[in-house]
Amino acid sequence: MIKDRIIELLSAALPMVDLESDFLFSELDSLGVTTILMLLSEEYGITLEAKDATPKNLRTIDSIVKMVEEKMKNETSPND
Repeated sequence: MIKDRIIELLSAALPMVDLESDFLFSELDSLGVTTILMLLSEEYGITLEAKDATPKNLRTIDSIVKMVEEKMKNETSPND
């Protein structure tokens, strides 16, 4: 499951961050945000940019999962 893998990745990379927080974004500094974007881009083969690092997208683990799933769906759709 994507959520479990994301928790595993982020727990290893950001051990001091409370991933269960109701407002995860407030616990992140710029390095933490960059780390999340880089890890998820590499793990899922998606393009995550600074514009994706919004409080809405990084609010909780569930919102991060949603962002990744949407990116995966959008980047694999044919552009007809």
